[in-house]
Amino acid sequence: MHTPRRPRPSWPVRLAAVLATAMSLTGLAAVTPVTVTPADASVFGSCTVSRCSDARSARAIWASKGYPTGRGWYSWQDGRYNYTGGRFYNREGQLPGGATYHEYDVYPRERGASRDAYRIVVNRSTGVTWFSPNHYTDFYRL
Repeated sequence: MHTPRRPRPSWPVRLAAVLATAMSLTGLAAVTPVTVTPADASVFGSCTVSRCSDARSARAIWASKGYPTGRGWYSWQDGRYNYTGGRFYNREGQLPGGATYHEYDVYPRERGASRDAYRIVVNRSTGVTWFSPNHYTDFYRL
């Protein structure tokens, strides 16, 4: 007697399952990509959430490096590195318009390690800095 085979999930479904398993084993599962639309994001005039002090410290260090504009790894304290993603285009229109912004990671790590969701975004003309603890879903002015 022949037992019918169960249909296999499509390759994107299988790949997603494999990646989710690998990420959970390495502790990277906390960062989930989110599509942000203007209605989803919130912008706050001050930063009172936890980790604001970490964002302020990162801002001071990036400022001491002259806020580099090129994407890449930069040496940090304790022999670690931090990453700047280059220009932030404000595509969702959440931050004030007419400005040129650049994005910088808050937390240093080993060179080449995966990025987390914590970013600061700096207006290059005014120096006004925004902290996003959730990869551009919310912005808090520092």
